[in-house]
Amino acid sequence: MQFTSTPRGARLARRLVSHRLNDWGHPYTTPANETVTLIAAELTANAVQHGHVPGRDFHLRLTETTDGTLRVEVTDTRTEKRPAPGTRTRTPTADEEAGRGLLLVDALAHTWDVTPRPVGPGKTVWAEVRASQDPVGRDPDREGHR
Repeated sequence: MQFTSTPRGARLARRLVSHRLNDWGHPYTTPANETVTLIAAELTANAVQHGHVPGRDFHLRLTETTDGTLRVEVTDTRTEKRPAPGTRTRTPTADEEAGRGLLLVDALAHTWDVTPRPVGPGKTVWAEVRASQDPVGRDPDREGHR
């Protein structure tokens, strides 16, 4: 799905993710729907705020595998602004209003990463959630997040 790289585009993407998950059998109030929708909201907000290139849209892809893994991918055309997987982002102070997006993604997703855009400039930030996992997110036994 393609969206304008604006706050309105990010809001629309978040709503469509929630509706699609509901259609796929993950009702709105389930942990899977709420978790993936929140991750999509954070990734699309980052694409708008940090990945915006004037005149370029961002793309969102949502898939579910046969084992129940839900994957959200957000692609933008900004190459030089890439989150660094494997490194912790700076934790914002209590009075800061921004800077928690990737911390939330890291806490909620089973795994996430950044890959180069397959065609043209840019990157894809993706995250996976097991539909059956508990609402707090990832497995405590996994090493790292990538």
